[in-house]
Amino acid sequence: MSMFGNGLDAAVHKAFTRPAPKSAPAQMRYLVRQLKGTKAVAQMLRISQRTVERYVKNQIKKPRPDLAARLEREVKKRWQPQIRAQARQKAATTGGIVIDTRARIGYTAPIGTTDEGRLRHLTVALPPRYAARLFDAQQAGASDQQLQQIAAEAVKEVYFQDGGRRAGQLEEIRFTDIEHLEFDL
Repeated sequence: MSMFGNGLDAAVHKAFTRPAPKSAPAQMRYLVRQLKGTKAVAQMLRISQRTVERYVKNQIKKPRPDLAARLEREVKKRWQPQIRAQARQKAATTGGIVIDTRARIGYTAPIGTTDEGRLRHLTVALPPRYAARLFDAQQAGASDQQLQQIAAEAVKEVYFQDGGRRAGQLEEIRFTDIEHLEFDL
């Protein structure tokens, strides 16, 4: 997954009303309920069906680190889908999304301006239309570069152009060397 994709997922996870199961047996039982059987869970996690059954019965409690990571990722991917959808819908229609980043940001502009990129720490509230574009692109399987381009357009409009009130001649924004990136709904 990408830095932008993970950031968007983390923002949506903050909207969860209950914590996801923490222990391996509880996570395994949740996945068995979701996928309606131990065989499907075993195939998804690339382990034997008997191993899944032993986790469900609390006979095994501590998975290998690689299995623990896959198990946690699959549980979080499926946890509270309606809450996740509501949070995305709210951000895309009314709330918008906040981006907090520390990156090298510059722009292309007419000669005589200070357009070279420099390290900036920005916290910018993006309008709902950009939240919708980000979530739609993520759902469509967009690459990290495409999500970064959408975020750069949003920063250009909101931060540099202030919604059209200044810097109207800016052409393109360069958003590189990202040190920190976090989204919030």
